[in-house]
Amino acid sequence: MEEENKFKRTIKTYVLRAGRMTDHEKKSYEQLKEIYCIPFSNEKIDYKKIFNNDNPVVMEIGFGMGTATAQIAQNNPEINYLGSEVHVPGIGKLLSEINKRELKNLYILPYDALEILDEMIPDNSLSAFHIFFPDPWPKKKHHKRRMLQRPRTDLLASKLTNGGYLYFATDWEEYAFSALEELSLTDGLKNKYEAFAPHQEWRPQTKFEAKGIEAGRKIYELIFVKQ
Repeated sequence: MEEENKFKRTIKTYVLRAGRMTDHEKKSYEQLKEIYCIPFSNEKIDYKKIFNNDNPVVMEIGFGMGTATAQIAQNNPEINYLGSEVHVPGIGKLLSEINKRELKNLYILPYDALEILDEMIPDNSLSAFHIFFPDPWPKKKHHKRRMLQRPRTDLLASKLTNGGYLYFATDWEEYAFSALEELSLTDGLKNKYEAFAPHQEWRPQTKFEAKGIEAGRKIYELIFVKQ
């Protein structure tokens, strides 16, 4: 069984795709990563040491190009944000946004989110997860890569404080219903709504969301709370 679990952990929820960085993104990455990126460590993060306060901490998994992430952080200075992403152009873009907006409540974890959760995030410490428009892995043979399925949802639940929430949005219908089922079966999580959640007006539209709407796809949102 232990060997089987090790095998499962080697399954990635992402694929590193080649992406061209603009000169501005490259410059931002090179000049700002040491300031706003938290290096991977086998030790738990001390939030107070990073943010210099005891404010609630929200983790976004896979922020893409990060524009919506920066906007949320700017609109909510009383909340601290950690953003995980492996796509270097997106990291460069968000670094430039953090610098331009002079944000003090947003830092980046440029690493695999599952490894970050395993090693760096203390249990019962996050007030929320934001997971907006992750790769839906539409082919059935790739469903095992999806973030929102057990036991990954059990891991996410273990990191939330009581009353903390997980907010998921997707434009892929089949993934939406699959996530609804998986989250409903996750111990400790309860759906805030009967099924899908209404759109939360405070969440800015993402680049991937705009593409989905342009393609005529419906947006599905879920909010589950830890009890």
